[in-house]
Amino acid sequence: QGRLVESGGGSVQAGGSLRLSCAADGNTSWRQCMGWFRQDPGKEREGVATIDRAGTTRYADSVKGRFTISKDNAENSLYLQMNSLKPEDTAMYYCAARPSVCPFRLFREDFAYWGQGTQVTVSS
Repeated sequence: QGRLVESGGGSVQAGGSLRLSCAADGNTSWRQCMGWFRQDPGKEREGVATIDRAGTTRYADSVKGRFTISKDNAENSLYLQMNSLKPEDTAMYYCAARPSVCPFRLFREDFAYWGQGTQVTVSS
């Protein structure tokens, strides 16, 4: 198994955009499904979006139409394009992976591998 390393977080005003990246190393056997999660202090880690090797995506209702998850053809990088950001999107964002197909639900318990996180702060 390899590592997941996030980058691209920062501070932005409401209505702005950010693009998060996640670099993954090693083969793809341990990351058949990859996703983004986020967590605010004192709150549960919530799923944002997932993508499988075929490119099928799934999103949390709170980000549909605003966020787009994607990966490069070599499957070494995962991205999260975040548009129309809102203050409630403020959180630490984590890249995650699992060695099997993407589950229907976006629960942290279903993912085994995690990056260290990158902070996103949206001011009003």
